[in-house]
Amino acid sequence: MWGTMGGGVGGVGGFGRAGGFGGTQEPRGIFQEQYHCYSVAYADKAHLEKGDKILLPPSAFDSLARLQVDYPMLFRLESSDKGTMTHSGVLEFTAEEGSCYIPFWMMQNLLIEEGALLTITNVSLPKATFVKLQPQHVDFLEISNPRAVLEHALRNFSCVT
Repeated sequence: MWGTMGGGVGGVGGFGRAGGFGGTQEPRGIFQEQYHCYSVAYADKAHLEKGDKILLPPSAFDSLARLQVDYPMLFRLESSDKGTMTHSGVLEFTAEEGSCYIPFWMMQNLLIEEGALLTITNVSLPKATFVKLQPQHVDFLEISNPRAVLEHALRNFSCVT
C-alpha cells in the first residue's frame, strides 16, 4: 500500500508527524470528499491530459488549509462502484462546487464515465528513490537523448504509483 494514514476509528481524524516548537504533535486531519467527476476537457483545460493533475472546487482548498495537510498535496481517487483507485496531485481549486476534473486517461484507468461519483482523499506518499522503466517498443532506442525526453514527460506527474 502506498502511503499510510494514522488515525482514530476507520483511519479518520489521524495525527501527522511532530512539528512546531519542542516537537509537539499538531493535529492533522483527513480530507475526504465525494465529487462528480468530469474530464479536464469540460473545464477547457485539455493540456492537463499530459499529466496527473486534477482540478478541485474552492471549498476543497478551504478544508485542506484548515486541516494542515502535508505538501505537496497528493490524493487518492477511488471509485467505490468499480473498485478502482489511483493517485494524483492538484493543479487548481477552480472546479465547480460538487465537481472535480481529471484527465480522461485517469477516468479510463478508473473505469468511470463522465459524471461518475469519485471519492477523493488526501494522502502522504513516500518519496521514490528508484524507478525502473522498460521500453515498450524498439523505437525508444532511436531517441537521441532518452533521459531528457523522459524527464520532460514525467515533470507533469506528481506521483508514480
